[in-house]
Amino acid sequence: MEDRQITLSRVIAASPELVWRCWTDPALLPQWFGPEGYSCTTKEISLRQGGIWRFDMIGPDGKVWPNRHRFTLYDQPRRIEFLMDGDTDADTPFEVVVTLTPEAGGTRITQVMTFPSAEIRNGALAYGADRLGQTTLAKLAKIAEAL
Repeated sequence: MEDRQITLSRVIAASPELVWRCWTDPALLPQWFGPEGYSCTTKEISLRQGGIWRFDMIGPDGKVWPNRHRFTLYDQPRRIEFLMDGDTDADTPFEVVVTLTPEAGGTRITQVMTFPSAEIRNGALAYGADRLGQTTLAKLAKIAEAL
């Protein structure tokens, strides 16, 4: 399974409750989600277990990537799980597990993305998903630490 995964981790100088809020407040999530230089335009948002977030991620060059997150688990303030795809049932979704662990000085966020195949994961790494994901966590930290 490890050959299908990308794991991101960072310590954020904020409580798990504040980091949780950044993931579950419909006003906050679109502000930080996505790599540095990218933005999100929400089409539909219901942030809860069983809920959905449909949005377009817009790159710095104006390219648009449709996205859909289907939330399968909310364990406040410790864990969120969701299926992520290109907002079409033709795509095989990948699984994302976000854990929030109290740590000295704040919260360790760990995000594990499990892709349908090693080939898809390797493609994501080839365009820098790990590096870009770290910029996403930096945007999250900036918002959480300011709350």
